[in-house]
Amino acid sequence: MVTVMTEIRSLAEIRDPEAATEWWRSSVIYQIYPRSFADANGDGIGDLPGITARLHSLADLGVDAIWLSPFFKSPQKDAGYDVSDYCDVDPLFGTLEDFDAMIAHAHELGLRVIVDLVPNHCSDQHPWFQKALASAPGSPERERFIFHDAPDAGLPNNWESVFGGPMWTQTVNPDGTPGQYYLHIFDSSQPDFNWRNDEVREMFRDVLRFWLDRGTDGFRVDVAHGLIKSDGLPDYVVDPAAASMGGTEELAPWWGQDGVHEIYRDWRKVLDEYEGDRVLCAEAWVSPLSLMAKWVRSDEMHQAFNFPYLSCSFNAAQIRATIDESLQEFAAVGAPSTWVLSNHDVVRHATRLALTEDNPQGEGIGPLTPNLPDPAIGLRRARSASTLMLALPGGAYLYQGEELGLPEAVELPDEARQDPTWFRTNGKRYGRDGCRVPIPWETGAPAAGFSPTGNSWLPQPAGWEDYARDVQSATPDSTLNLYISLLRLRRNHDLGVGTLEWLDTGDPDVLAFKNNDVVVVSSFAGSERELPACTIGLTVIASSAPQPSERQIAAESTVWLRG
Repeated sequence: MVTVMTEIRSLAEIRDPEAATEWWRSSVIYQIYPRSFADANGDGIGDLPGITARLHSLADLGVDAIWLSPFFKSPQKDAGYDVSDYCDVDPLFGTLEDFDAMIAHAHELGLRVIVDLVPNHCSDQHPWFQKALASAPGSPERERFIFHDAPDAGLPNNWESVFGGPMWTQTVNPDGTPGQYYLHIFDSSQPDFNWRNDEVREMFRDVLRFWLDRGTDGFRVDVAHGLIKSDGLPDYVVDPAAASMGGTEELAPWWGQDGVHEIYRDWRKVLDEYEGDRVLCAEAWVSPLSLMAKWVRSDEMHQAFNFPYLSCSFNAAQIRATIDESLQEFAAVGAPSTWVLSNHDVVRHATRLALTEDNPQGEGIGPLTPNLPDPAIGLRRARSASTLMLALPGGAYLYQGEELGLPEAVELPDEARQDPTWFRTNGKRYGRDGCRVPIPWETGAPAAGFSPTGNSWLPQPAGWEDYARDVQSATPDSTLNLYISLLRLRRNHDLGVGTLEWLDTGDPDVLAFKNNDVVVVSSFAGSERELPACTIGLTVIASSAPQPSERQIAAESTVWLRG
């Protein structure tokens, strides 16, 4: 078995946020889903004090920043992505004082904080929408949203919601007669703003400044390819093969319209008023990558999530082609590429990557899915994929729990489900609850350390505590310790700001590249392979799996080497 060398410097040596400029070009950003990260008050829902208490674990992990999914005031019909007040904390998560304490502690630890902003839509309980409902058609209050008279044929157009069902809901007039329809790309409780309205634009400038003034380091922008809808709201039938959030070259009339770029140029000016490299990151489900790159031109956003990379199967040719396209298209506009394998909206990659190539997204996965993937295969591939990803130049995003190797929680009871997708499709679509189950911290503790009372807003599966952080901390070859080693080596060798050079392997199932002084070899083969000649004289410094010998690479594994 190959001995893996480690090169460790203290965090104080490798993390100096005061000295860093354009830190986002090479950053590793850790996504926290607040309700599932850590619960301090015992109500079974994660909160800001819980995050504050656990931040040291993320500093020890070696990430550069945290991104928090929404914690604003909300009726929580879509887990906080239905916002009723953009400038306050929902009592579920704490208070503004708790936010201030959290961000202060994060900065003490050298961690930046990115806030998830939801500009496409708000909650139907937002004061503006309530005023719109109480106002007459054509009023200034209604002009902040997208209202439309009902035609004789029924709905204003044939648009289908991302969550299932029509994209339109009809209001009721004060006298009880049917009223206008309003547009909602997602749930009926999430009316879309009219971004052609100046009041909407000014309100969000104020929201940006509110959080920037509190020390926020940037914003992840939810549905950044939405906001502007095509003139005339023409009928459109989505290609069944396309992702529901976009993802095709022919964009739906509610995705990726040119007018969105004017909005982000305006936002960039607001961020540039502040010191400290404040950043914008786009959630823009558009393809090809040449189109996505428009969101990160020099006067717009700083980063965009690389969904084509997330969407790859466990396939060498597909991954190499996507890496090449990513580096080329983002570099063409002077932006870094980003890399991501999991988030709160997709099946965890420790499950997804074990699926067949005709279902790389895990679409429809659930307890009744035939031939559910083997967890051992999924974890092996996930560790390999993460080891490859963290060697790539650019920024990287991690989703909470992936450093523990958490799989998708598939067998959730129907009565426990929360995702509106499940309800709007009458259970035909599994939804996103399986990747949102509260994460385990300590074996033997209530709710595996998530909550002091043992409460958990989604039930943790049997055996969940086997993945607990304390167990993995004490296990040298655990997934957690693999991530810690990779992140420190990534810093030591400046891989985030390096340059990728492909190396010949002579094997279509084995990829190899050099980034700075590190050579990375990744095998997608189902059996052992000889290490390519380009690695002769090099020593393994990190490995996703035990290696059979000095000159071989294990099946479905990745190694880092250097001289």
